[in-house]
Parts: sequence; structure tokens; C-alpha cells
Amino acid sequence: MPSSSSRRAATRTTTRRSPRAAAAPSSAVRRTGPPPLPPGRPLTAPFAAVFGLLVAAEDLYLGWLLWEPDPGLHWYVVVSAALALLALAGAALVLRGRGRGWLVLALAAVLPMLLLLASALLFGAIGDGSGVGWSLLLLAGPLGCLVLAVRRPIREWTRPGRGNPAPAPARPGRTGSRGR
Repeated sequence: MPSSSSRRAATRTTTRRSPRAAAAPSSAVRRTGPPPLPPGRPLTAPFAAVFGLLVAAEDLYLGWLLWEPDPGLHWYVVVSAALALLALAGAALVLRGRGRGWLVLALAAVLPMLLLLASALLFGAIGDGSGVGWSLLLLAGPLGCLVLAVRRPIREWTRPGRGNPAPAPARPGRTGSRGR
């Protein structure tokens, strides 16, 4: 029969576990945010620009549909052309990586998306299933454009001042001559 001192020794050798997590080894690299983005243009930028062109084409098509029954320069035709120009500008800004290009492209996609949703609801209320289908089909352009335009790589690509720091302001100082 083992003595009581040997039983105490056996219980003392058990490992005590702390409720805190173990400290990281000193060689471990800590990351506080997402991994850095590659310096070039993101792969989704050309796709966002293509969807911007699709939104511009849909805006012009919808303007033409409104213009056809009553040819003339009406306000809704001008709004459609302005939305198409906004989409073209946003696509060019995103493709070139200019500051806040994603915001222009997102705005150019949101307005037609809301108009197409409203027309789908209107056609659904009057019972025109074909009109609802075409409205929802045309919704793919603005929705795809909006989804791509607000993604982090596109926002980082079109961040103002990305990669080109502002020049330091010139300090008024001595030029070498003292008041001569």
C-alpha cells in the first residue's frame, strides 16, 4: 500500500491549466488587419467598368423607350441621358483608379436600380407579368454594378491620394540673400 506522501507527490505532478491563452511566441507575426492589397489594379475593376457600361446602355435604352411614342426633348429623356453619362464617367473613373470613382459608379447604379424596382412593382400591380419579367431582367445590370463598385478592392483602388502623396508645402525661408 502506497504511503500518503507518495499520493501527494502524484497529485502535485499534474499540470495546472490557466484560463488565459498562452502567449504567442516572439517569432510569430501579428496581423491587425486584412492582408495588404497588391499594388496594381484589382481584377474586379474591369468587370465593374463593364457593368457600368451596361448600366449606361440600359439607361439609354429606357430613355429611347420613353422617347419613342412622343419624340421630343422631354425631362425624362434628359434624365435618362444624364444617368447614362454618370455611369460612363463612373466606369472610366474606376477603370483608371481615380479618387471616389466607386462612389460615382455606385450612385449611377442605385438610381436606375430603384427605377427598375419601381417599374417592376407597377407592372406587378397592374397585372402585366411580361413587364415585371423584363424589369427584373434589366435589374441585373445595375445590381451587378453596385455589388462590384462597393467592394473593398475597388474602394481601395479609387481611394483619393492612393500611391501619390501630396507634395510638401514650400516653406518661406531664406534664399541666400538678405534683403538686398
